[in-house]
Amino acid sequence: MRQFIVYGTSACHLCEIAEEMLQAQRRAGSDFAFDTVDISESDALFERYGVLIPVLQHPDGRELHWPFAPEQLKLFLTS
Repeated sequence: MRQFIVYGTSACHLCEIAEEMLQAQRRAGSDFAFDTVDISESDALFERYGVLIPVLQHPDGRELHWPFAPEQLKLFLTS
């Protein structure tokens, strides 16, 4: 099973939307898992992702930055 990372913060409504989109993909049958990483706990991550969140990182290192549509997300998860 592929393991993705969602970079965001606890106070980010866009991050909540992205996580809901991920859950919808799982309910639709996509086989993957994801962990969330709060960038506010790391100066380096906050500097890197602060204005880009939410960011979904693929296991191969590629990143999908917000905004993304459900179709883009599905393609990213399966590629």
